[in-house]
Amino acid sequence: MPLHVVNCAVLQCSSGSMTSLLGVLPVHREQIEYQNAANISDHVPIVNIRPFGACANLSGGPCVPATPNPWTPGAPTVTLDYQLALDSTSKLICTVGGVISIVDPEEHTDTIP
Repeated sequence: MPLHVVNCAVLQCSSGSMTSLLGVLPVHREQIEYQNAANISDHVPIVNIRPFGACANLSGGPCVPATPNPWTPGAPTVTLDYQLALDSTSKLICTVGGVISIVDPEEHTDTIP
């Protein structure tokens, strides 16, 4: 069963060498267990999607996300701030060639890279 995604969820890029954390600003004004809840519009590089170490598609250069489009598909029946809520099955396409997925949708502030 898909789970809702919150601030500091663990992300992985298929081309990156390490995991990263999702950053969710308090703009949606919704929380799940005291963490900001995410929606599909939380895809802005550096603000929401932090780097993933070295990029296999850039010969080991920095894996900085290039994510101009929203997460897909999002939660089909739940909206958050007029957008579909982000759930644990959603994916994000990086234009450099990777696919970003949600490894763990819960908060992980103890593993900040």
